[in-house]
Amino acid sequence: MSRHVVVTGAASGIGLAVARSFAALGDRVTLVDHRADALEAAVATVAGGAEPHASSAGAAVLVADLREPEAPARVVATAWEQAPIDVLVNAAGVYPATPFLDLDAATWDAVRDVNVRAPLLATVALARHATAVGRTPTIVNITSGAALRARPGAAPYSTSKAALEMVTRASALELGAAGIRVNAVAPGFVVVDSAVNPVSDDYAAAVSPNPLGRPGKPSDIAKAVVWLADPEQSGWVTGTVLRVDGGSSTGAHTLPLSNGTTREDVSA
Repeated sequence: MSRHVVVTGAASGIGLAVARSFAALGDRVTLVDHRADALEAAVATVAGGAEPHASSAGAAVLVADLREPEAPARVVATAWEQAPIDVLVNAAGVYPATPFLDLDAATWDAVRDVNVRAPLLATVALARHATAVGRTPTIVNITSGAALRARPGAAPYSTSKAALEMVTRASALELGAAGIRVNAVAPGFVVVDSAVNPVSDDYAAAVSPNPLGRPGKPSDIAKAVVWLADPEQSGWVTGTVLRVDGGSSTGAHTLPLSNGTTREDVSA
């Protein structure tokens, strides 16, 4: 049965990969972003990207600036008018690189508004629509490994992602009685072509090492989102943050052994 899936931040990167994955399953997908031109290009790839065995129910776009306080509820209401929403994926996010001593209120608010307030208000709006008619949608938030580990220049971002993980738990706690599940996927370093959040080669080289030995791909994150959205596979999972990071959150795997013995000595 086809679902209606709404994905924010869907014009590129992880959001686009998520939209493509749901479309490949035959779901109807609404892509939300503030970049109209990029959205139009993205929706063409989503609408035509269904797997051969699937019958895509189509894709649509909604242009919205989630920094605006009323935008999240408006997006949900507009999408709901087209069809009741079964899955909401809050993937929109901004990642400015701002040294701590250069921070100001405007930078802090801009990150908070998109990364925390928008998914919170979208979840509230969807829950209101759904509970009014007895439906049980699923929400998946995209957080980050930065929620656990601060980074230079990323104080607002790391704080916002930590806050979004608490929003995930708090909303799951209160909405569980209505049958609404809320979870999060926390990516490690994922290689994306992003004009919104550009990343230098030096930064990528420094942040990408993990036990599995490769950076993530947007499709790695999309698969986890699809699993969390499937009540047949994850119907008893709510309030959980699934860390999809190649094992980077396990610890400092690049450190030498404390007694000076090398890994090569041990393995030999």
